[in-house]
Amino acid sequence: MAIRLRIGTRKSAMALAQTEEIARRLTAAAPDLDVEIVKFETTGDSDQIGKLLPHGGKGGAFVAEIRQAVLSGQLQAAMHSLKDMPGNEETPGLVIGATLARDPAEDVLVVRAGVSIDQIRKTRGKGFKIGTNAVRRAAYARRLFPEIEVIHYRGAADTRVRKLDALELQRLPDGGAVGPADALIMARSGLERVGLAGRIAYQFSVQEMLPAAGQGIVAVECAAQDWQTRRLLSLIDDAAARQSADAEREVLWVLNGHCNSPIAGFSTIKGATMSLTASVLDLDGGVFIEASRSGPADRPRELGRAVGLDLLDKGAADIIARSRPV
Repeated sequence: MAIRLRIGTRKSAMALAQTEEIARRLTAAAPDLDVEIVKFETTGDSDQIGKLLPHGGKGGAFVAEIRQAVLSGQLQAAMHSLKDMPGNEETPGLVIGATLARDPAEDVLVVRAGVSIDQIRKTRGKGFKIGTNAVRRAAYARRLFPEIEVIHYRGAADTRVRKLDALELQRLPDGGAVGPADALIMARSGLERVGLAGRIAYQFSVQEMLPAAGQGIVAVECAAQDWQTRRLLSLIDDAAARQSADAEREVLWVLNGHCNSPIAGFSTIKGATMSLTASVLDLDGGVFIEASRSGPADRPRELGRAVGLDLLDKGAADIIARSRPV
């Protein structure tokens, strides 16, 4: 008799692609499994105008509703982009049952026709508008291109690229609009998932723009006491991605960062050694601190805790406090 597993996901093309990959891996590992994908239109998907902060950041806008469906028993599992999951809080009753092997974590630049990275660099961004909804990307963009105008920009990955090409204005909650954008900063992995890798004009190195904690990792969440689902998800769990997730999210936990904090963290594993770098910026990108350490890959939380404490020693708490909404 087939085992049925209902997994929830957002309706966006990227989220569906990620969830379909989970389903493929699960059925390959457990042929008697019947996976049903349940699509949710989350608050963040239905509101394509407002900023995410009033909805509780990405955690409230993209994660909370699907999590509640797992807690209520409507679903056995939920797919999340790990970077969207708040790292400074726990959700009682839920655990991450699987992390897929990490996709490329770098941020990239997508430009409209007639614009190039060289033009933006030569002018320090003057006269150009760059779109993003991520406070981390915005802060790094202002560091790299001091005279750039960063504009609020929302939508699924494919929708954002379409709006860029159409020179479409981004509507704002107050009824106004900004734009059109000349370029967008996006995740490489997201563009690849929706078949738009060819639009990448430039890939930022991790030295130029450190990724968000967990960027490029797909996580599958389930009920802590649902041992059957946890056993099934363990079949597709990637050990290296799990270690990176634990280290990077531990930094967020130590810093108690919130959704309006420009915080970044990225780890690499070579043999038995993990290297971790994390940073905290102010919203304008003018204040920047960074910390790096290496340690045993099988003790990722300890490494993340050490890096987080290094950042606190350098003044991270004050920077984060200043970015909290009043």
